Amino acid sequence: MIRLVIENIILFLLPSVAYFAYVYLRMADQPDPRNRSTDIWDDAPLIWLLLAGAILMLAVTLSFATFKGGAPGQVYVPPHLEDGHVVPGRFK
Repeated sequence: MIRLVIENIILFLLPSVAYFAYVYLRMADQPDPRNRSTDIWDDAPLIWLLLAGAILMLAVTLSFATFKGGAPGQVYVPPHLEDGHVVPGRFK
């Protein structure tokens, strides 16, 4: 369960991290320190970044929910040992 929460938090914050990394790298290219913005939070489009993160998180969650698993009526056979070898789980 904690893995799902961590994955969703990472997906939610990914657009913001990418944006701030881009802005920080762009500021490092400026030769004159007076032209650098002292606070990148002031100019950040926070609403758009949070919306993009929410859309990304929702799209990944829905795609995993839609495309994972077997067809209706199939039975899941969990991984097990046969003759000393692990047979992966599968749907029958």
